[in-house]
Amino acid sequence: MRVKVLSRNPDDYVRDTKLDLQRVPRNYDPALHPFEVAREYTRALNATKLERVFAKPFLTSLDGHRDGVNCMAKHPKSLSTVLSGACDGEVKIWNLTKRQCIRTIQAHEGFVRGMCARFCGTSFFTVGDDKTVKQWKMESPEYGEEEEPIHTILGKTVYTGIDHHWKEPVFATCGHQVDIWDEQRTSPKCSLTWGFDSISSVKFNPIETYLLGSCASDRNIVLYDMRKSTPLKKVILNMRTNTLCWNPMEAFIFTAANEDYNLYTFDMRFLESPVMVHMDHVSAVLDVDYSPTGKEFVSASFDKSIRIFPVDKGHSREVYHTKRMQHVITVKWTSDNKYILCGSDEMNIRLWKANASEKLGVLAPREKAAMNYNQKLKEKFQFHPQIRRIAQHRHLPKSIYCQIKEQRIMREARRRKELNRRKHSKPGSVPLVPERKKHIVAVVK
Repeated sequence: MRVKVLSRNPDDYVRDTKLDLQRVPRNYDPALHPFEVAREYTRALNATKLERVFAKPFLTSLDGHRDGVNCMAKHPKSLSTVLSGACDGEVKIWNLTKRQCIRTIQAHEGFVRGMCARFCGTSFFTVGDDKTVKQWKMESPEYGEEEEPIHTILGKTVYTGIDHHWKEPVFATCGHQVDIWDEQRTSPKCSLTWGFDSISSVKFNPIETYLLGSCASDRNIVLYDMRKSTPLKKVILNMRTNTLCWNPMEAFIFTAANEDYNLYTFDMRFLESPVMVHMDHVSAVLDVDYSPTGKEFVSASFDKSIRIFPVDKGHSREVYHTKRMQHVITVKWTSDNKYILCGSDEMNIRLWKANASEKLGVLAPREKAAMNYNQKLKEKFQFHPQIRRIAQHRHLPKSIYCQIKEQRIMREARRRKELNRRKHSKPGSVPLVPERKKHIVAVVK
């Protein structure tokens, strides 16, 4: 008869130092652990509560502007450098690690309407109310050298936005039309227009770099192809779109920030209905920017808050606000996916954590393992009522809270009215229009 003997090497159970944990053998057979789910639920509940306790997203405020911050731009090569333009024509370059302004330029007379950095990071462009496009060096001038632009282009009308090509020395401006410029020339290579109205923003696609999207004040979102020098198609919405942002990971997806308090994620191949309607803001959405992973985006609104939305969800996972923050005009998600910058009316740029309860700095291996374990537990029990309630709860300013309540009542009233009309009408005479198609007026190709 053969007998199996348990044999363990005693050296495996000797601690290297007295600070090490004692090794304990564990049998993972679920039959031996009848209370495993109950224990894991308790741990998930505690992890969710602690996440809300440690949710302190606000990091710092960069003050120095003397007027409202109107636009911002990220440096393509340096994570710690960000540029901002104000309503008094002043441009500031900030060092985020030192949390201070490293350079100030009086760039324009009147508002700085738009700014963007060149793809190599050696210079940046600004447009303003004084009908000029200016190119500036990214480095500070040498001792004794004056602060002057490299190039100045004088236009015929006010430019309201600018964006640079991701790979070539080409940039686009918008005003009463979209102009494509070569950096070496003082007149545009081509001008694109479809309809006659002022265009508020223009954006190059980061993947299919010859594609552009623009938003006009006649409620249009127009897509252009730079190779053909013609517009491709346009979609007309119920209300005006303020700006749009392309998904950096999926070439055909873009999100539009609208005046009707919603954001619309479109697939440019199927503009008949948006992929998703994101509805949580209670006032006009003024700016939107994608995270570098393409899985989330951040939006800035006139309701004095910023919200973080997952691309595939209709409601925000996070809302950030402070007592002093006024209407948020511009927002940017940093290229390392960790921070969010927002510029608002009361002359401040605020730096937030993208993940509110994330611990900054270097994590010990045990901390990292515990964090991953807690994250998996929260995902496992995320739909349990108690855990869901704690995870979703947010404190909101009274004004936003009351407006959300009011809009809920209005939405219910509209739904009830539609149901009554359908009930008392001839069958089929009142069609059932899905929420995604309600906001689209027409698609023109």
